[in-house]
Amino acid sequence: MARRKAPEELSVEELRRLLVEKRRGARKERLEHFRRTGRVVTVAPDMSDFDSQTQSSAPVVDTADADGSALELGPSNPRRKWMDRILLGVEVLAVIGLVAVLLNGLGLLRTLNTEVAAALNPVTATPTPLIMAVVLPSGHVPPDEQGNTRPNEAEIPEHLRPMVQSLANIPIPTAAPDQGIRIQIPAINIDAPIVQGDGWEQLKKGVGQYAGSADPGTDGNVVLSAHNDVYGEIFRYLDKLAPGDQVIISTRQRQYVYIVDRTILVEPTAVEVMASTGSPTVTLISCYPYLVDTQRIVVFARLQN
Repeated sequence: MARRKAPEELSVEELRRLLVEKRRGARKERLEHFRRTGRVVTVAPDMSDFDSQTQSSAPVVDTADADGSALELGPSNPRRKWMDRILLGVEVLAVIGLVAVLLNGLGLLRTLNTEVAAALNPVTATPTPLIMAVVLPSGHVPPDEQGNTRPNEAEIPEHLRPMVQSLANIPIPTAAPDQGIRIQIPAINIDAPIVQGDGWEQLKKGVGQYAGSADPGTDGNVVLSAHNDVYGEIFRYLDKLAPGDQVIISTRQRQYVYIVDRTILVEPTAVEVMASTGSPTVTLISCYPYLVDTQRIVVFARLQN
């Protein structure tokens, strides 16, 4: 048996050969480990030359083996694939849930802001007397010899009387610069103040504007009424008006000229004549005939262009 030489007795060539074999053995062990774990199925052989110090001892991927075939990666773990997909799905669902929460939060914030704004700026509706929805204004019994008169409750249908409020409790709208303050009708010599409200007490002071009707010059119906045979007889000659006559209504800011369109006679319950309109109009109402007061005379006028 040949004597094992000590390292210092080996030549340079022998030392090189031993080192190559050692490295080759270590490489085979690593490749065997890779095969067992399924990471590499085909490997490239080690290089026989150890001249270059820059070459690595790690397995080389994508290089040709002795048979001319390339390295191939082994089959991936199906379980890991499913886990990756499940994790991806969870992440996507989490993102969608976060977006939904943010959108819902924005909606709740918007709703809260709207409710707070509404609470800070409450809209107070002006109550409309129920009598106005039952009969037309200015109704009264014919005056006696002394000129005394009173509201004509007989005009109110009996089944609706429980709904009627006292005319003395009609709320007066707050004064505003857009409200009418004066009416002039040159054809029948009318020049009278306009007061807000058309209850019994208001019509003693002038021409009353129905609470809730439009302001002069705006789209809608300006409903004005006055007596024809008491308290100044302001609207006594409404029946003398003809199409084309002017009705001039003044506010604190300007004047508006309306042109008479037509005149009709209706029953006291024909409250539809006070309905709102889509264009600027004026409706003038008074009792009729003179000193009889069983009907209403209604004059319609439209804003002059």
